[in-house]
Amino acid sequence: MTRVAVVGGGIIGTAVARDLARRLPDARVELLEKEDRLAAHQTGHNSGVVHAGIYYEPGSLKARLCRQGVRMLTEVVARHGIAYDECGKVVVARDARESARLDALHERAVANGVPGVRIVDGAELREIEPHAVGQRALHSPHTAIVDFPAVTRALADELLEVGGVLLLGHEVTGIEHHGRTVRVRTSGGLDEEYDLVVTCAGLQSDRVARLAGEQGDPQIVPFFGDYLLLPDDQRQLVRGLVYPVPDPRYPFLGVHLTRHVDGEVSIGPNAFLSPGRESYDGRLDRRDLREVVSYAGFWRFAARNIPAAVRETRTAVSRSALVAAARSYVPEVDPARVLPGPRGIRAQAMDARGRLVDDFVITGGDRVVHVRNAPSPGATSALAIAGHVVGEALDRSGLTGHDERNRP
Repeated sequence: MTRVAVVGGGIIGTAVARDLARRLPDARVELLEKEDRLAAHQTGHNSGVVHAGIYYEPGSLKARLCRQGVRMLTEVVARHGIAYDECGKVVVARDARESARLDALHERAVANGVPGVRIVDGAELREIEPHAVGQRALHSPHTAIVDFPAVTRALADELLEVGGVLLLGHEVTGIEHHGRTVRVRTSGGLDEEYDLVVTCAGLQSDRVARLAGEQGDPQIVPFFGDYLLLPDDQRQLVRGLVYPVPDPRYPFLGVHLTRHVDGEVSIGPNAFLSPGRESYDGRLDRRDLREVVSYAGFWRFAARNIPAAVRETRTAVSRSALVAAARSYVPEVDPARVLPGPRGIRAQAMDARGRLVDDFVITGGDRVVHVRNAPSPGATSALAIAGHVVGEALDRSGLTGHDERNRP
């Protein structure tokens, strides 16, 4: 029997395992996750936004997989009764300089086929988001929010339904090539040979790839993002999503206001070097920090982004600065009443020249395939990414299966 292992139980890894099990019905497909639950890291700590495809280079893989991924995602949530809200999004230009960039963003969104996207003036902005202020805005009425961990669990249920196997508590500690097979060892006592291994390890993707003999670049440099929450009686200040116009001087998007499917409204995030890849409580991980500070690419990145570092430092060390950034879009937010919120950690791939890797990176050979980078809109695009990765993995390995790349 053909045996396949997928490493990583986030939304992308789970989608890949499910897709493989569907396309290889006679194979045994095992999903290995080191935690005791799925979606424990990036999938379970993101904003829940289903991106419509506004920002991405027209014709790029990111743009194509985003729109395809949204279509596939909506069919899955409908099938499982998962909450999905097309609350809409406004990207707000506060002044003439931002307004000029807004036009270019609109052109890109139209080229990407984002449905219903249009420019609105300040008066129309207030009709859409009555408490927001700005000269003009880009309105994307079909941008949505969803519970991505619930989607991940639903995909795992579909994996099990077609004969796949879920193995929790199995951190991969070794990947070795043995001729036409690959031996995988885990902390849970697994020591087995597989015909194909696909790794989707997110925050640990570079380390898992190195276990299999891959080069270190791109390396994961973790950045944390802290959120604040509006109190219950101020949630009505935001109907959907209120975002800034991207500033090309900064590598990260900036503070925005986001409604979630549970009714909460968050402010954030900032973006600052994390003391650890999984340090959601701010605790220092010496190994993680040592790897970052010894990586020449990080210092090259830092040297080129001093203004961004200053901006993000302000919001990282000062709650009032984070709130002030949000109040420039929704002035009625009460800074005295905002509440502490969760922290997310972004698996930012960086190369040796200090450049942030902004597109998908897939490496490996004929028996081991590594998803080294799946940046935003990774969760939105997860089902489409899975189809792309599985198609490539099967082509490389020579394994044959049913073509289900467009099936949700």
